[in-house]
Amino acid sequence: MSGAFFVPVGQLAALAPENWPDALFSSRHLIYSSPATLAFNSPGAQGFGVKRAALCIPGSVMLLFSPGCCGRNTSAVGGPDGTYGRRMRYLLLDEADIVTGRYLNRIVEAVREICESADERPSAVLLCSTCVDALLGTDMERVCRRASAETGLPVLSCTMYALTREGRLPPMVLVRRTIYSLLEKAEKQADAMNILGYFTPLRDDCELYDLCRGAGIRRIREIGRCRNMDEYREMARANFNLVLHPETRLAASWMAETLGIASVELTRTYQPEKIRAQYAMLGQVLGVRFEDSEHFEKASEKLAAFVRRHRGLTIAVGETANADSFELSLALLRAGLAVAEIFATVDPAHAVTLKCIAELSPDTRLYSNLSPSMLLYRQKEGEVGLAIGQDAGWYHPGCPCVPWNGEAQPFGYAGLCALLDEMERALSGGAPCAGGEA
Repeated sequence: MSGAFFVPVGQLAALAPENWPDALFSSRHLIYSSPATLAFNSPGAQGFGVKRAALCIPGSVMLLFSPGCCGRNTSAVGGPDGTYGRRMRYLLLDEADIVTGRYLNRIVEAVREICESADERPSAVLLCSTCVDALLGTDMERVCRRASAETGLPVLSCTMYALTREGRLPPMVLVRRTIYSLLEKAEKQADAMNILGYFTPLRDDCELYDLCRGAGIRRIREIGRCRNMDEYREMARANFNLVLHPETRLAASWMAETLGIASVELTRTYQPEKIRAQYAMLGQVLGVRFEDSEHFEKASEKLAAFVRRHRGLTIAVGETANADSFELSLALLRAGLAVAEIFATVDPAHAVTLKCIAELSPDTRLYSNLSPSMLLYRQKEGEVGLAIGQDAGWYHPGCPCVPWNGEAQPFGYAGLCALLDEMERALSGGAPCAGGEA
């Protein structure tokens, strides 16, 4: 192969997903994990892999039992205040441990030691297993029950198993289910809702908060804003869940069945018309009318003004950003900008969006971030004027870049406006910002 594999979006959109090239499916070849390397984390997880995500449970600690290689990058994703790294414990496995399985008894001993040595008793202990136990078929629920009986604490299981990423229940779906599993059924509050989907909260300036409060929803709870277990348990009192990420559907379904909390799902989008349509839909479900005209007009004008100033701008869009690469690319194209490249892992669920992109820009090149051929990627000098996403910036080192991977999550009109501000900053030569911050 003379260069990195890519497929024009127009060509891909004309095919049924089952006929897409093998190079687009990580399960059919070796993985070149550039996104994981850039984020010091697992593929597709950006700043949150299973380890850090599970520790969203306030006051919890984690025991990772694995060969040394599986835990080598944990301190690098310790969070903005470094607390995640301090809540990690390790049980290193050698070849004899794995062959004999003797470490399973040591797990229970390690959990007891963690509880006895902690300055403050943990709220829960999370047992993080890896590919080793997935391949051995370890009964982790049984191990958790033994450890819980020994210590009197909730002991939960989570697993890092990258080979299931394209399966029915990938790790980041299961861990979202795990972090809400300690909630118990409670009396509902009519004016309360949970925002599910992300491990950190939405930007403080997100209009969603004000719109919901204006509709009578006074208590809005997010796992990323829970400072202790009392606040965490209050999430069980929500009247409904607002789901903002598809990987949270399993957790929302469990909460509906177990806690009696129904859910409504919205999607993060950077298209003003779609943002407005989603708020209208949410209003219909709640029996209210959201007054979002001011936000809509502000965001629409800001987008139009940006396009006027940068007519002809060509952009490369990556996947290590707080956005769906394909939805963001479509938003930019519909606004009147050009998208030359998309670096992303495609899924059959993207088929409709791909068709829309193909109608506007059939020659846009889709590169699979996980294809080993990306080692051969060479940028076309002068073609791209702005990169969005840390991975896109890596492939275009001399190009202005908006990483757009900050801790606070962008959403709605405020998210679009913040992204435009960061794009403007990058193009004017300002220092790049992670984006998504309040």
